[in-house]
Amino acid sequence: MSADMRVETDVDVVVVGAGMAGLYLLHRFRGIGMSAIALEAADDVGGTWYWNRYPGARCDIQSLDYQYSFDPELEAEWEWSEKYATQPEILRYLQHVAARYDLRRDIRFETRVDRAVWDDDASVWRIHTDGDDVITCRHYVMATGTLSVPKEPDIAGADRYGGEVYFTGRWPHEGVDFTGKRVAVIGTGSSGIQSIPIIAEQADQLTVFQRTPNYSMPAGNGPIPDAKRDAVSADRDAYREAAKWSLAGVPTTRPTERAFAVDDGERRRRFEEAWRAGELLAPNSTFTDLWLNEAANDTFAEFVRDKIRAVVDDPETAELLCPKDYPFGTKRPCLDTRYFQTFNLPHVGLVDLRSTPIRTITEGGIDIDGDSMEFDAIVFATGFDAMTGALVAVDIVGRDGVTLKEKWADGPLTYLGLTSVGFPNLFMVTGPGSPSVLSNMAVSIEQHVDWIVDTLADLREHGYTSIEPTALAEAGWVQHVNDCADITLYPKANSWYTGANVPGKPRVFLPYVGGVDTYRATCDRVVEEGYLGFRRRGPDGDQVSDGVVNRL
Repeated sequence: MSADMRVETDVDVVVVGAGMAGLYLLHRFRGIGMSAIALEAADDVGGTWYWNRYPGARCDIQSLDYQYSFDPELEAEWEWSEKYATQPEILRYLQHVAARYDLRRDIRFETRVDRAVWDDDASVWRIHTDGDDVITCRHYVMATGTLSVPKEPDIAGADRYGGEVYFTGRWPHEGVDFTGKRVAVIGTGSSGIQSIPIIAEQADQLTVFQRTPNYSMPAGNGPIPDAKRDAVSADRDAYREAAKWSLAGVPTTRPTERAFAVDDGERRRRFEEAWRAGELLAPNSTFTDLWLNEAANDTFAEFVRDKIRAVVDDPETAELLCPKDYPFGTKRPCLDTRYFQTFNLPHVGLVDLRSTPIRTITEGGIDIDGDSMEFDAIVFATGFDAMTGALVAVDIVGRDGVTLKEKWADGPLTYLGLTSVGFPNLFMVTGPGSPSVLSNMAVSIEQHVDWIVDTLADLREHGYTSIEPTALAEAGWVQHVNDCADITLYPKANSWYTGANVPGKPRVFLPYVGGVDTYRATCDRVVEEGYLGFRRRGPDGDQVSDGVVNRL
């Protein structure tokens, strides 16, 4: 320890991140009388919605669903302006929450965590920051978000380019004006699909570089639909409770029939209804087997491809924009506003990187096979090191000097997506092995925060100093998560769900596909069974309730 390094008075909890999860954690911990501080790299709250300011950035869950539900008064006083809120509006909402509950006084902004080390003898974590502070805490919570570490572009010559360079995940706060410029956008995931139509409105020339076409449905954005508003206002408490026990964190009608149990006309009618809904989860309400049966899935995938062909004027371009080598939904589908129509504009072009790959980025542009193209600006919409990137970016050192990155070298190992063996008193909000990105994150965040806070309150009440999963419970949960994924079509896609977008990252299906409702019931059962699968250290020794939770 350097001479000028300061050792601070203990706090009960250190939270990393001041986004939706971090703010709610601070509020809950204050409510039970536990001292907590949040460390945040940005200069304000917001998390994902602080950093992701690219043109067209919106949530793909409806505004009335993507919000806190813990306080009816907060819900009543905030009025969303649109069906799908924009990034600025969501950021204002989170800033409002921070001010309403006076949370900023417990947040240290512009502070990064460099290292966290577990002291097994003292049962505390020692958190080292980039400001040479050392903060000692009993419990350490990573609320760093699932899509918070942008993926570095793995393209030759990326560091040579002399023009303007932008990343959708780290967009300049002052905005960017592309008027009159020749712009390249590399990537057609969600951030690309949202930003490309907006950039096309400004740019003199726009060239989109696409490696993998994406399934996308029109959002139909506008005022909040009356049916949605009525559903919430009719019985707010019942609606929020239904969300907690739904498949994906949004109340929806569950289908009862398989795709081939009806004739072609009825099947198409249901697909049309889902398409017009402008709702990411609408296809879930059509048939029971779209994510289980490849032939059933392809009926909807071809329906979407036909929609693309009907919109895009040039048949060759339309086919390039049609996904054909992975089932619908196995990469995260997108909601868009006139994305495919953008390719009908005379100044917008599409480069298919499968047939004409990028050879190198040059000082003045991009060289592809057979052509050299000059650009004034390049936008990298190349996505994130999802779900695990932020967790292993910090040097988290557990028992016996083993780091989380070392333990997860072949893929993340967690119990319930919340904890990991060898790292006592470390919790992860919406970590790998939980519903996380396959759900309405607002609902999943609240569920995780409530479970963590209630667990720590229980530990305090009974005099326990630490909690950690058992090896048997962790192995059983990892196997259960894999088994659930393997019976679906998800593993058939090389997606960020499996880490396939990051070179060298282990190919493991990261989220839990069993559903928000099943997962919540499992977490509740763990507590009811005396923290099944956990070892708790207390004044009378260790209390172990071992077992494999998925067998309950």
